[in-house]
Amino acid sequence: MAPTGRHRRYQPSRINSASLAAAGGVGMALPLMASGSAGAAPVDVWDKVAACESTNNWKINTGNGYYGGLQFRQATWNAYGGQAYAPRADLASKGEQIAVAERVLKGQGPTAWPVCSVKAGLVRGGPAPDISVSHVEDKSPAKDKSPQQGKGPQKDKAKDSTPDRGEGQKKTEPPAAERPAPQPPAGRTPPPKTDPGPTRPVPGGPTAGAYTVAQGDTLSQIAESEKVTGGWQRLYQANRQVIGGDPDVIRPGQRLLVRISAPSKPAPAPTPQGDTARGPAPERATGADGRGDQARQAAEAKRQAETKRLAEARKQAEAKKQAAEKAEKEKAAKAKAEKKNQPTRADQASSRAASSRKGGLSAPVDAGASTPYRAAGGSWSKGYHTGVDFPVPTGTTVKAVGSGSVVSAGYAGSYGYQVVLKHPDGKYTQYAHLSALTVREGQKVDAGQRIGRSGSTGNSTGPHLHFEVRTGPGFGSDVDPVAYLRAGGVRV
Repeated sequence: MAPTGRHRRYQPSRINSASLAAAGGVGMALPLMASGSAGAAPVDVWDKVAACESTNNWKINTGNGYYGGLQFRQATWNAYGGQAYAPRADLASKGEQIAVAERVLKGQGPTAWPVCSVKAGLVRGGPAPDISVSHVEDKSPAKDKSPQQGKGPQKDKAKDSTPDRGEGQKKTEPPAAERPAPQPPAGRTPPPKTDPGPTRPVPGGPTAGAYTVAQGDTLSQIAESEKVTGGWQRLYQANRQVIGGDPDVIRPGQRLLVRISAPSKPAPAPTPQGDTARGPAPERATGADGRGDQARQAAEAKRQAETKRLAEARKQAEAKKQAAEKAEKEKAAKAKAEKKNQPTRADQASSRAASSRKGGLSAPVDAGASTPYRAAGGSWSKGYHTGVDFPVPTGTTVKAVGSGSVVSAGYAGSYGYQVVLKHPDGKYTQYAHLSALTVREGQKVDAGQRIGRSGSTGNSTGPHLHFEVRTGPGFGSDVDPVAYLRAGGVRV
């Protein structure tokens, strides 16, 4: 079902001092009065901002995601402490909304209200507003549990058997042999007990080139401290049979080879004379050759992977280049076709002249009307609807109903973003609640030319186009817009 938009009547704020007091015994009303701060503004300035944003309706909630007289987004209300007053801005009092707005002004500056701050003269550094807000009691568990300085009973301190260091007594530590061994955290299995050994090899000793894992060691730390070429990966590959399948799990007492070029096997026992030729020397040479082959294979695999990566990168770059060239060609062909089909200036002038002679008009949007002209009700400040509404989704193209010139293009309070055109017959047409403008003041437009896109800005309950026909440029000179369109040949 297409959305139906309606306007709200302008209603100035009616707030008395009683509405600003806190209720339910949560706290007492504290006046927010100071000589000035980096982000302060007087109440009359905030009233001007609210008049621009919501026509001073501090309880407004149109369902568009912005709440209260200063049109807070819910995320902004939460981020700047609004939850201390009310779940949403429209449920808070005027004073509480201004208190949160003061924080927003200090944190973001006047640009938090990009249009209305300029109109209202909102700047940082003004006098603090004279308002009252509810002081909310802090119920943080941390503050409830922590004792305050100088308060509370002192008997527990006297009962403490541990002497206070601040009273001049020294705390003695038991000897290392008498201290209990550290216990593992609950739920974790303690590491297996191993005989303590040196955590670093003694140069030239029987453990040269080996490292005994200690509690808390990791392969990265060992590789860095022992300067292992290739890092922890190379260290893991050289000790995979000792470590196992998971390089993140090493156990105290494991002996790791850290000099990768050193023999992986212990030196053999000396052999009798005469058997030297058949000793383990060939085996050591074979072991060294095997490690050299592994290193060469690893280097070759790395080189092949790098070559494959570079080839893939070149392939992707070539594909992107071809796609860009194709898109450029298609764009050029499209522009050429549009230029070929585009009418010349003479054709456009002829069309405008013919349209002017015939008095032909075009519809502002391709949709049927909803709220009719002069519909009575308290939602409009004049007591009746001064135009006709066309329910369309946000972003729908809005067109000029006839040729003319732009006399106004910008934000207009409860009308939101609007465009007002003056036509050769002396009539003015208004297009309100737009989400985007595509023309500027003083620009000439043709009938059917896009002048903006529909939206729900200003006082609006949903996306729609508000269309008016006037005898003058301002509010209050409206005439029947449907009769005007039908007289120009538009079927509404």
